[in-house]
Amino acid sequence: MKTAKLYSFIDIRIEDIPIPDVGPNEALVKVKASGICSGDVMPWYIEKKAPLVIGHEPAGEIIKVGDNVKDFSPGDRVFVHHHAPCMLCSFCSRGDYVQCNEWRTSRIIPGGISEYVLIPETNLKNDTLRIPDSVSYEDAALVEPVACVVKSFKRSGIKSGDTVLMIGLGVMGAIHVMLARHFGAGKIIGADMVDYRLDKTVELGADNIINVSNTSLKEATMSLTEGKGADIVIIGPNSVEAMETGLQCIAPGGTAVLFTPAKPGESLTIDPNHLYFNDINIVTSYSCGPDDTRQSLELIERKIVSAEKLVTHRFPIDRTIDAFRTVAEAKESLKVLITFD
Repeated sequence: MKTAKLYSFIDIRIEDIPIPDVGPNEALVKVKASGICSGDVMPWYIEKKAPLVIGHEPAGEIIKVGDNVKDFSPGDRVFVHHHAPCMLCSFCSRGDYVQCNEWRTSRIIPGGISEYVLIPETNLKNDTLRIPDSVSYEDAALVEPVACVVKSFKRSGIKSGDTVLMIGLGVMGAIHVMLARHFGAGKIIGADMVDYRLDKTVELGADNIINVSNTSLKEATMSLTEGKGADIVIIGPNSVEAMETGLQCIAPGGTAVLFTPAKPGESLTIDPNHLYFNDINIVTSYSCGPDDTRQSLELIERKIVSAEKLVTHRFPIDRTIDAFRTVAEAKESLKVLITFD
């Protein structure tokens, strides 16, 4: 089978490897669509894992199951989460699935951009979902990124009528914009420096946009909120500079969501008294768990989020390097998929 294996940020090779054998508690999936994550194109983040078969957003059809598997059958259309928790530890009991050791060590084999993917027992049992007939494989390939946004809004503590400022309007920012109203936002503001993404954000539901290449984000946010600031500020770019700017845009009593990690070695300096006397919260939102993926699939089934609105580019596996570059360039693209016959 063909796989896309990353050796460095500029070196992705299409390699043939054997199709994995299926164990008694496992399943084999023929991949139909698999997304490229924005995290895949952060060089410091992805290269520390190299060499690896990239991709972790596959959807496809089960073609074989192990002898002990009772809940799935060949022919089932499924979304597969690349990480799955044990559902038994103290972290899982609190719903902090991403802190579960099983979640952190579990994986799909060999990776999402591959003609076939083996689903280990934990992933199959605890975070593999059947796709409804009304949901396409391309839609199902959005389950994991949409689930990350679902978790982000849960972590934000958003309330009905809140003003949401989304900083960074790549695909994850775009999904935040699409879901903000669903979670109760009264006003949605999007900020970026790419005109294409700003224009798309208006199509997807933003009330206002700010081009940060020629406008002060803080000043524009204050102007759009009558000097108050945004109740929820979601910070997408992986930089301390973006975080510092975002913190200047929060209304008293509001929350900043750090949706992406900073670059290694960067430190965020804050004035604790400013946070304290204004009751400002800073929360993180790392990845997602099985409760989020289930809610995500429901939202996709209801067409609140869809591939039709988000997917801008499709490539065959042989052109994975082109797909990867399209995401990395961050220009006229949102969601990029590898699709399979």
